[in-house]
Amino acid sequence: MSFIDDHDFSVGLVLRVLDIPASTYYDWRARAAWPSRRHREDAELLERITKIRSSHEFAATYGSPRVWLELRRQGVRCSRKRIERIMRENGLAGAHLRRGWKPRSTRQDLRHSSAPDLVERDFTADAPNRLWVADLTRLLTGEGVLWLASVRDAFSNRIVGWATAARADTELVLTALEYGLWSRDVRSGELVHHSDKGCQYTALRFTRRLADAGVTPSTGSVGDSFDNALAENLWSTIKIELLYWPGTTFATRAEADAAIFRYVDGWYNPRRIQHGLGGLSPDEYEEAHHTQHDQHHVDSIRPTPAGAR
Repeated sequence: MSFIDDHDFSVGLVLRVLDIPASTYYDWRARAAWPSRRHREDAELLERITKIRSSHEFAATYGSPRVWLELRRQGVRCSRKRIERIMRENGLAGAHLRRGWKPRSTRQDLRHSSAPDLVERDFTADAPNRLWVADLTRLLTGEGVLWLASVRDAFSNRIVGWATAARADTELVLTALEYGLWSRDVRSGELVHHSDKGCQYTALRFTRRLADAGVTPSTGSVGDSFDNALAENLWSTIKIELLYWPGTTFATRAEADAAIFRYVDGWYNPRRIQHGLGGLSPDEYEEAHHTQHDQHHVDSIRPTPAGAR
């Protein structure tokens, strides 16, 4: 319709050539001049959606479910289907999976004894530092493979430790573990560390470090991703949002390492909201837990007023 207004032609002639009813054209003109309340609201929502998706380097990965959650955090009440429609009509889509991305990285050493499976696919915890899940994966760069090891807390899905290296050895997974032990308040006998039976996690150096820290080891079966599903889910998220969806390539390992740092410490832990956490980020979820726990502790030690006895 804007073609007609942009050219100095007779409206009637153009409409006849294009076989467009005059009523359709003038109805469009009226809607453009005096948009309905719903159209005005849609335009305001689109502006908010665009602002959310441009608020951070990785915020453009948000699809309609997370955009809707973020709008609710801002006090905006509307249906999720409406957000989905507005994004679809304006060509906005969240990060999505591309096929053929999942290499296997588990290599078992039959000379190592492995711990039993204490988790049995129940990746839930009632507090931080009760269950950690660990795994490693590889990223391709122009210099070759960069291995990434992570440790994730099952309570909040927070990545409590991670490390990268050119080799997938015991030192790599130990570095990720040490990161977690250094940054968290781990109490002896309370934490279970779950991984697959990869040789890095069954090595004597690694199992001794767990024992020294008072951490109980647990391992799933070989070749079954469901036995370490929480870690596999993390790799899916990172690779979709950091690599495959935007089509990112890294020239060097240092470039990939810097991008992982920005993603994990600058986005995933502090800002990336999750539906399973009630629309909070991992950091926000843990902060809310600690606030509630501290308040409960204060209430438990507060003296009872004399008149209430």
